[in-house]
Amino acid sequence: MSFSQGVSGLGVAAANLDVIGNNIANSGTVGFKSAAATFQDIYAGSRVGLGASVSGVVQNFTQGVTQTSSRPLDVAILSGDGFFRMTSTSGEVMYTRNGQFTKDKDGYIVNAGGLRLTGYGVNASGGINGGTPSAIQIPTQAMTPNATTSVDAEFNLDSRKGVPTKTPFDPTDSDTFNYSNAAGPIYDSLGVSHDLSVYFVKTATGWDVHGTYDGAAIGAGALSSMTFDANGNLTGGGTIVVPPKTFGNGSAPVNITLDLTGTTQFGTANGMSKLSQDGYTSGVLTSFSVNPDGTITGKFSNEQSKLLGQVVLSSFANPNGLEPKGGNMYAETQASGAALTSTPGEGTKQGSLAAGALEASNVDLTSELVNLIVAQRNYQANAQTVKTQDQVMQTLMNIR
Repeated sequence: MSFSQGVSGLGVAAANLDVIGNNIANSGTVGFKSAAATFQDIYAGSRVGLGASVSGVVQNFTQGVTQTSSRPLDVAILSGDGFFRMTSTSGEVMYTRNGQFTKDKDGYIVNAGGLRLTGYGVNASGGINGGTPSAIQIPTQAMTPNATTSVDAEFNLDSRKGVPTKTPFDPTDSDTFNYSNAAGPIYDSLGVSHDLSVYFVKTATGWDVHGTYDGAAIGAGALSSMTFDANGNLTGGGTIVVPPKTFGNGSAPVNITLDLTGTTQFGTANGMSKLSQDGYTSGVLTSFSVNPDGTITGKFSNEQSKLLGQVVLSSFANPNGLEPKGGNMYAETQASGAALTSTPGEGTKQGSLAAGALEASNVDLTSELVNLIVAQRNYQANAQTVKTQDQVMQTLMNIR
């Protein structure tokens, strides 16, 4: 027996204590993955071993418990082995399971270390760009207004009403029409809202449709004459191309198609059952959320929603080959294999996302405390072998 066995045993026991201590210290770290030290025996041309050494530290990448959060930029990865793909301002790419993000002053989604979350941006038509992922930037500029081009509305016109006896049509005189309702507001190219109203006048053959912009009549006569069959269903005149209107505020002329398809003529009270239009004023971003498929949807002050980007996730053939970089970050290595990057989703290898949630550390404190006791006993036992060897050596030194 020599000192080498005991000394090596003390070394591996100390390393084991280091790993266990690190697990316990990070039991509250979001996205942390526990580790275990692995050991191997040492032989050198003899049947008697020379002790043990640390062969490696293996991490456990099983998913931690998902915890709810009140922050919309807290994001957890569910049912997958993907990692958030992060990049530094210098272009270095790293990976993490910690989904605690914030938005910096430039609109980038970043972690506590300032690394930027990557994904796909949005093209001019509002769709997701593919290609190489880049840092996701939430726009800070206002949404540009969109002029109204179509208005869809459905009404019921009371078939029991008679033809007005007073003519001609006057939007300020209710005796010249049977029913009126707002069909707006509508918006010009500058995002300024205007009131569009429609008026219905019963005729011998159907209903005449008149309109006003901001209270002023549109055109000199009816915009359309609608006809109905014996069952009260619209048969003609429901699609109306409203004459162009210039409002004199520097905006482009408004050209609107008023679609009244679905309007009926039943023996019930006049009323509206549907109204929608495709215009809106400008608006600033008020909030945004991350969806399970990684898409980021923004809500604006003009009551519009807009796609802002899509988060990507990366997985690896051998996660244990990743190089820990600290700060809950990992770097790709030759041993880990190349990153397999794609968009999240249920059933994918990478997993899906849950906003307002975080993945807790997967450290099992009960097991770690038991392991701590065992490691302590191992350390004590190896220290005892060193003590015993010292006593043997002392006995030999005392022989005269």
